[in-house]
Amino acid sequence: MNDEEKIKELYRRYWTYMINKDKQGLNSLLADDYYLLHMTGVRQSKETFIKGLLDGTFNYYSAGHDAIDVRINGDTAVMIGRSRVTAAVYGGSKRLWHLQGDFTLRRENGNWKLTSSGASTY
Repeated sequence: MNDEEKIKELYRRYWTYMINKDKQGLNSLLADDYYLLHMTGVRQSKETFIKGLLDGTFNYYSAGHDAIDVRINGDTAVMIGRSRVTAAVYGGSKRLWHLQGDFTLRRENGNWKLTSSGASTY
């Protein structure tokens, strides 16, 4: 599997782990300095983001992927993923979202890790 395929698979696992509320799985994908920039403008650290997932602030039920675009530059990469996600967040009702994630990645000890993501709709 080449690096582009590995990164695309990492994106799919990211959503699987979010749906399953798999803390260990997410920790394996996220760099220690990872942060998420929500579409609301809120910036969350890795720890705060995972805590919100585990405490029910963020609930993800399914994700179907429309596009995963990757650009690699040495040991860094950017990825844009577009997915149809069923979710309920911040106490809202369960609904279908067309979410775009703008990710940055870096290679650490031979493995790709997510270093940041920004969420928006498409």
